[in-house]
Amino acid sequence: MLRAGDVQCYWHFAHFGENFYLNFMVQLVTGVALDRHLSVTVNAPSGLIVGKVDNARGQIAFNAKETGFYQMCFSNFHNRFGSMQVFLHFGVYYEGQKEEEKNKKEEDMKQINNTLSFIQESSNRLQRFVFHMWRHYNYERMRRGADFYLLQSNSTYVNSWSAVQSLVIITAGYLQLYFLKRLFKTKPAEGDKPRC
Repeated sequence: MLRAGDVQCYWHFAHFGENFYLNFMVQLVTGVALDRHLSVTVNAPSGLIVGKVDNARGQIAFNAKETGFYQMCFSNFHNRFGSMQVFLHFGVYYEGQKEEEKNKKEEDMKQINNTLSFIQESSNRLQRFVFHMWRHYNYERMRRGADFYLLQSNSTYVNSWSAVQSLVIITAGYLQLYFLKRLFKTKPAEGDKPRC
């Protein structure tokens, strides 16, 4: 939850050559100003900005050029009078292997068995695919949460305005009937018979 005009920062460690990713989405906005924009920056350990997004949802992904803690800052400066709930998912993954380790592993695997290397390579590939599938699942879960809050907000808005409009229609009908009755109402004279 980011309060009005608030800035929150988080840190995550990454080694050189690893792939860093950050997914975010504004799920709920409360308060007077309903601006869904969120300013997000990612800074390298040296302080340089490596990614910046100014939107309600976004993704920042890059290859880490330095080893250290990367800073992710979320700023709600667009909303001076409202807070927002943000879903975020971030992490680091490494697809390749270092050349020396790769060559050593290849020699060892040739000595042991080609079948074993094939099994390990397949399991590593499967693990990488499952990891990417999990990232996409989290992104869709984030979108589903934002849609739920939007649906809930729209439902409240429609229900309240429908009730107000129904009340206005009923009141207008009653007032029309009342004034029409008064228009045709006559007072009988003392000797006259009442009209049908």
